[in-house]
Amino acid sequence: MVRRGGPVAALLGRFQHPAQVITTGFAAAVLVGTVLLSSPLASASAEPTDWITALFTATSAVCVTGLVIVDTGGHWSAFGEAVIALLIQVGGLGIMTLATVFTLLISGRLGLRARLFAQAETKSLTAGDLRRIVRNVVLFSLFSEAVVAVILTLRFLLGYGEPFGRALYLGVFHAVSAFNNAGFALWPDSLTRFATDPWICLTIAAAVVVGGLGFPVLFELRRSWRHPGRWSLLTRITVGMTVILLLIGTLVFLAAEWSNPRTLGALSDDDKVLAGFFTAVMPRTAGFNSLDIASMTPSSLLVTDVLMFIGGGTAGTAGGIKVTTFGVLAFVVWAEMRGEPRVTIGHRQLTSATQRQAITIAAMSMGLVAVSTYVLLVLTPHTLDQVLFEVVSAFGTVGLSTGITAAVTPAGHLLLTVLMFVGRIGPVTLGSALALKERTRRYELPEERMIIG
Repeated sequence: MVRRGGPVAALLGRFQHPAQVITTGFAAAVLVGTVLLSSPLASASAEPTDWITALFTATSAVCVTGLVIVDTGGHWSAFGEAVIALLIQVGGLGIMTLATVFTLLISGRLGLRARLFAQAETKSLTAGDLRRIVRNVVLFSLFSEAVVAVILTLRFLLGYGEPFGRALYLGVFHAVSAFNNAGFALWPDSLTRFATDPWICLTIAAAVVVGGLGFPVLFELRRSWRHPGRWSLLTRITVGMTVILLLIGTLVFLAAEWSNPRTLGALSDDDKVLAGFFTAVMPRTAGFNSLDIASMTPSSLLVTDVLMFIGGGTAGTAGGIKVTTFGVLAFVVWAEMRGEPRVTIGHRQLTSATQRQAITIAAMSMGLVAVSTYVLLVLTPHTLDQVLFEVVSAFGTVGLSTGITAAVTPAGHLLLTVLMFVGRIGPVTLGSALALKERTRRYELPEERMIIG
């Protein structure tokens, strides 16, 4: 007999699929955030905020995106900013991870169904000891944010003369925002004023990369970072693709923007390299920017679109289709070009289910981006470059923008809200949540080959 894991697990038992709980949990967090942010207490003017702005901001925070309609540091009060930081933390850790922690606190035990739900959110490769996994996720997240907060606080205190209270506030807020790949900043120009400050830029970039790798990868690296030959396929692809994309992104941005007087052109050579690297890190789905995005060349915008669409690692705080999906597709193409019947990586063979999942996620994501871009082009007077950038940024839960977010129509804001929500929980997760039940076929049909291309 399977023992129930307490009140939370009993509540989760009402659902037929973990995806339904994940979707419901994120929707509930967005709803609560919308109510709190629409109250007069949340705005600096002590006036209620319209529900579209509140909904957009709450979704952007819970889905750790960073797109904003109003200036975060100017429009919201200290209470409103605290609500945003809390929503970012909730979205970063994951609704199901928090629900598992609450179950442990209430009942001291974890039922089988709750274990499966937690596994779906944390992307654990085995059911194993979910108590230890969830505890490690929470502790590592809080520890990482604390380290980043200390460094940023000291920099704001000693380097910019901020009072200790203000420096601590800035440090904690941006540490939470950076590690969770949210990209919310308390300055209207994001981090452009710190473009030449390595203490600020490199600290935030490191937090973004670590948070975006994914917890399973981080835990495996902690255990066997000295022995790459023992790494799983997940870790190999995540680390390898992350390094490759960061290197390519940095080189492309440096080449495209080196002489652009509105971006890198006015900086020294060392500062150009720093700003170029920072700009390459942020499309991993953190919406900070140290350069004016609207002033970047079309080629840089296109590369940023691609990097935002790919995103970061599985089970991390980053969005996008994930570097694992992109890596699997690359190996599928390589195997097909070589005429090999099986897709292999190193000394491992990829299952057909993994290949189908990668193709499904990529195809659904590209279709959603294409349709949303068309709709937003109809709803707004902006150019294709600007609209495509905004759509990919919302779907990839990135938060970068060419500056058109506030100028989009209310209908466009609702569309971007849906994109952020879908981009956070994933197209396949959303589809599974909407399905009443999983369907299995109990028979096989005859095969037939057809010509492709």
